Amino acid sequence: MESGRPFRADHVGSLLRPPPLIEAREQHLAGTLGPEALRVVEDTCIREAIAMQERVGLQAVTDGEFRRSTWRNGFFLNVEGFAEEWEEATFDFRLDGGKTQKTAPVPRVVAKLRRRGGIATEEFAFVKETTGRTPKVTLPAPSVMHFFRGDVAVDRTVYPEVRDYMADVSAIYREEIADLAALGCTYIQFDDVALPILCDPENQSRIRARGEDAEALVDLYIDAMNDALRDRPEGVAICMHMCRGNVGAGIASGGYEPVAERMFNRLQVDGMFLEYDTERAGDFTPLRFAPPHLRIALGLVSTKVRDVEDPDTLKRRIDEAAKYAALDQLALCPQCGFASGYKTARLSLDDEERKLANMVEVARQVWG
Repeated sequence: MESGRPFRADHVGSLLRPPPLIEAREQHLAGTLGPEALRVVEDTCIREAIAMQERVGLQAVTDGEFRRSTWRNGFFLNVEGFAEEWEEATFDFRLDGGKTQKTAPVPRVVAKLRRRGGIATEEFAFVKETTGRTPKVTLPAPSVMHFFRGDVAVDRTVYPEVRDYMADVSAIYREEIADLAALGCTYIQFDDVALPILCDPENQSRIRARGEDAEALVDLYIDAMNDALRDRPEGVAICMHMCRGNVGAGIASGGYEPVAERMFNRLQVDGMFLEYDTERAGDFTPLRFAPPHLRIALGLVSTKVRDVEDPDTLKRRIDEAAKYAALDQLALCPQCGFASGYKTARLSLDDEERKLANMVEVARQVWG
């Protein structure tokens, strides 16, 4: 069994919630279902999701993020220093037909950050005891704690310099990684939206409009990620998913070229998941910057449309990417998670399984 990360066929982490879990989550949020009863439903549904992943042949297994309402809020909810009120973000999803959808609110920073408990440690422990495959943990990248509202979200009387705030974010992640490693975790994936969003000239303009420098933010976020990893325990593989959103037309367009050289060569990670399912992600030429040790999972499988990808088309696109990075350093994945939030339901559970099984088979045919 090959040991690189990402695996030759790997998925981004989140999975579609089955109806019983959606209903239980709704009841819990409404105050009519207690946390213990919710956990019983979560446990049952996670076991079923793990069985599905094993059935299709995946080597890395997640809990589908079934204990989360959304992919990114675990840090905010398990760290002290954020206000109880959450405020509107400055970035919107651009939907088909020119419409927009507000990005979810985030809390303001009002005090020094302090980790009150594990962000994903309990999630990991359950998966580890439930599968014999490699359990993978997903976490929002440090940039997520700043990017959606920018500097205005940080009380300057608490953190006069934003880099001081990001240093505390990174320190909390060092604690989390150490605790995950102590539990036996060997595979962590960070989900980043900032770097791929900043490839888009329109979003660069938004950053300038709020008084910040897009180029400086790229460096800030790369530095924060590396700071979070500087005490990484031996044997823990770290990958990053570069996310452009999986709602409608997403939240960014444009190839990776504006950030590629820094992203590939400065981030101290073992692998990356890159979106490549539509033309909005550009072509494969930025892969020329990827160093030989970095494994690149090509996000050629869509989590937005029901049709299962044609195997020959996937193999042809992998061959195209191999003109810029060695075939041996490539892998195959979906372009994003199947469900960034608990109510996401563009596909059926059967669609999801068929897509993953097809992806695993294509990877087997390409890499053996």
